[in-house]
Amino acid sequence: MSRVELDAAGVRDPGLRAAYRRCRDLNACHGRTYFLATRLLTPAQRPAVHALYGFARWADDVVDTPRPGEDDLARERRLDALARELFAGLDRGGSDDPVLAAVVDTAVRHGIDRRLFEDFLHSMRMDLTVTDYPDRAALDTYVRGSAEAIGLQLLPVLGTASPPGVAAPHAAALGKAFQLTNFLRDVAEDLDRGRVYLPADELAAFGVDRSLLRWCRLRERTDPRVRAALAAQHATTREIYRFAARGIAMLHPVSRPCVRTALVLYSEILDRIEDADFAVFARRARVGNLRRLQVAGMAVLRVAWARSGHRPGPVACARAGGL
Repeated sequence: MSRVELDAAGVRDPGLRAAYRRCRDLNACHGRTYFLATRLLTPAQRPAVHALYGFARWADDVVDTPRPGEDDLARERRLDALARELFAGLDRGGSDDPVLAAVVDTAVRHGIDRRLFEDFLHSMRMDLTVTDYPDRAALDTYVRGSAEAIGLQLLPVLGTASPPGVAAPHAAALGKAFQLTNFLRDVAEDLDRGRVYLPADELAAFGVDRSLLRWCRLRERTDPRVRAALAAQHATTREIYRFAARGIAMLHPVSRPCVRTALVLYSEILDRIEDADFAVFARRARVGNLRRLQVAGMAVLRVAWARSGHRPGPVACARAGGL
């Protein structure tokens, strides 16, 4: 992380600066679309976003990337240890952990509700034992912590031009839309981990169950029934993006280009899935680098305009229990 960003964010302590740099490295390595979008934020905002992403990435890796010989119980203990250290840090307003120090500092600086971290970690624990979701309500419980909570954590960092409580549902919806996009794109990969993040009853309406999904995975083909079921999930996700997009105007002007860029690029993954006729078992849908640069280039112009006459003020930085 550049010295300019840390200076702009008011991070002076050398150990804390190192923690923020580690979070930035996690973001740059694992979250290409998110990292590109963060470059459109002001330097002062970027460290906090990197810290929140770094924590989410760390917890996700505990669940999905076990150490050699590590079983589910060992991963659960490691996740519990991470949670204890995080909440202890939040209680005392600081942490000695080389990553959590940045997360705790971000939460304290921006007044992020600790319940959002509790919700997130609850969903991470679900991944250790839950492999199927019988209906939309069950899946929404998982997504509330795994995605909506992250959108809500970001709201105080991004700032709002309207009351935070009005913007919050749209921010939560954007996190949800991103997550549901991942579920569609990564059906095959999730099956390899033994999980299905699609409502079983909605799949059953098209004659689809786990065994048919496995058949598609093994043959790298999309059965017509599965294609119809995925198209229905695709349409649901599109509706959530439309609702989320209405919240961009509620953000502080300096944050809008970043969020709009992330929304456009991530929603275009849905375009790629549709263009490939839902061949998600044969290839992973991606937005190409050229398109990413085109969208980012247009956003740079909007950033220049926003920064020319807009700076975060008391309303923009109002604290919320979310976004």
